[in-house]
Amino acid sequence: MNLRQSPASMAKDPSILGKVPRPMAEGHKVIFVGASTGGTEAVKSFLLGIPSDCPPILIVQHMPESFTGSFAARLDSLCRPRVIESQGAESLESGTVYVAPGHSHLRIRRGASGYVTELLKTPPVNRHRPSVDVLFDSAAEVVGHNAIGVILTGMGKDGACGLLRMRKAGARTFGQDETSCVVYGMPREAAVIGAVEEVSGPNDIARRVLAVLGRADRPEGFPGR
Repeated sequence: MNLRQSPASMAKDPSILGKVPRPMAEGHKVIFVGASTGGTEAVKSFLLGIPSDCPPILIVQHMPESFTGSFAARLDSLCRPRVIESQGAESLESGTVYVAPGHSHLRIRRGASGYVTELLKTPPVNRHRPSVDVLFDSAAEVVGHNAIGVILTGMGKDGACGLLRMRKAGARTFGQDETSCVVYGMPREAAVIGAVEEVSGPNDIARRVLAVLGRADRPEGFPGR
């Protein structure tokens, strides 16, 4: 053991944990999160309730590209899962959070041995790149009923229609409540069109997601499916 490692680093070191993150094949759960104005704190609150061996999590936070790398690094220093800024073409692994870079849309696609991230520099959607709708649409298309969607505080409507497509594909969907939102825009639009299954604050959403995963009474170790 490296005695100079911080507790956070040790918690993410596979050699210390005695386990190695595994690629996620089709049929396993994947979590998708979208946020905008006020989302940096809401995303942090959500991830603080998530254990280190969680399913893969893909996040779109509306943010300039000069800040997404430092945002991911800050989350990595605070949260139990490993958090990285996506570079594209990463095989999704358990215990890892992938943050969309500010210059590209983030999607999920099928790879030869499991799910893979994909970055696209196509035009903005809902005036945003990265767009939450682009991420959520790929979740509905590729992951279907094994997806979990979370829409957090933000201005506008980006992500609402994508979350509805996720729900229609059988995904479980959650939206942040008005009381805890900095701007009750995106979650409201999603709720109005029937895309949101449950509404609560970010901490409660984390607990509800863990319950969906069968994690309600177990802080570590989730079922394979």
